[in-house]
Amino acid sequence: MTSGSDAGAGTAITGDTAWGAGGAADTGGSGGTARGMRFSVDGWDPSYGASLELEGQLEESTATIETDVELPAGSWRPIDPDDRGPLPEALLFVDGVRRVEAQVWVDGDAAGADPGTGEVRPGEPTAALCASYAAGVVCCCAAGAHLVVAELRRGLFSVAPHARDILTRAGGYRAHHVLLKKSGTPVMTALSQSLQLRLAQVEVEASDAARGTIDAATAGSAGRGTGPGGRGRPPAGHTAGGTSDLLIVDGPLRNRQHLPRALGYIKSHHATYLPPELNALVGRLAPGQRTPAFRMGTSWDRHSWYLRLPGPAGAPWSGVVRIECAAALPVPDVIKLAGLSQRCLGRFASAPYKDSRAPQNLYPIAGLERELRRRLGDPQLLYRALREAARQDAAPPPGPGAPASPGPGERAGAGAR
Repeated sequence: MTSGSDAGAGTAITGDTAWGAGGAADTGGSGGTARGMRFSVDGWDPSYGASLELEGQLEESTATIETDVELPAGSWRPIDPDDRGPLPEALLFVDGVRRVEAQVWVDGDAAGADPGTGEVRPGEPTAALCASYAAGVVCCCAAGAHLVVAELRRGLFSVAPHARDILTRAGGYRAHHVLLKKSGTPVMTALSQSLQLRLAQVEVEASDAARGTIDAATAGSAGRGTGPGGRGRPPAGHTAGGTSDLLIVDGPLRNRQHLPRALGYIKSHHATYLPPELNALVGRLAPGQRTPAFRMGTSWDRHSWYLRLPGPAGAPWSGVVRIECAAALPVPDVIKLAGLSQRCLGRFASAPYKDSRAPQNLYPIAGLERELRRRLGDPQLLYRALREAARQDAAPPPGPGAPASPGPGERAGAGAR
């Protein structure tokens, strides 16, 4: 929220509440106005979009909703946290980041030789993306918060079937061939979706690796052999077996719902899934409360519920997140996971002075994002390396009898021609 006064706008702003100039008397910039329109400001940084998109700008949801999973629709009410039962010994926060390093053009296959000169003419070039992406896991346990796994990938995403890996002095970009499943699909849209799918796959790999690393370290310290992957003594708070952790994936759980003891954590809202009379309950949740669980189906099925994190009062949906778990879980397990989300996630809610997406952007996720972006490398260096590699690739190979060293007036070095 903003404090102070905006004399030029004729609006006085104090604390979390502002009285607009509409219908208000202008006091000559002294900061005092008559009572007008009361409103609140969403603390979410607008550079990240909005935590709750305006309904008029949303695509109509085609989701199939079953609201009677936990409670009948007529009995829906805010559910308070239940402190009974054990808590997970470790929370594993999973997140991934992506960055497009450059849009490139891949030349087409040879379109044939010029009848007059015999020169081979390249085919029509197509747009492609060179991107870096990374995923990692932060474990929060009795030992504190520590990075368990970080996986980095670089890729060339192209619809050209003859696209090949790009090697640069700053690293290689593995070629991924993208198929346009529907005619008329924009190429860049298909490339971006393919990049996102690859990132989700790396997140799964990081999640499996994190649990394997913890289990191997625990087994080694318990005298059951270190072997390959054994890391010696595990962090305090971890126990053998790996069945007392909870995995929190930043974003929807799609393509990851097979992971055991996993929750999808959705910070921003782009559609209204519940009927109006039940959706109104979300805005009335108190910190720590949640809605009953419901089942939703779009192109894939899952259970879900809304939860309000701790934080100052503000916009109706301020601090509200949506949590997902696998559709195949029995209802008692769904309710158990919903209760654990209430008890576990609130302690990691961020504060506005530390995170511009507070309170939804949890501290472990924010820290993991920063570390992964650092590991992506310097974007300017990577861009320059790609340009250098493009010049080298464009240089024609020397013909038979060509001199091994540059001739007079030619420049030696990478990319010289």
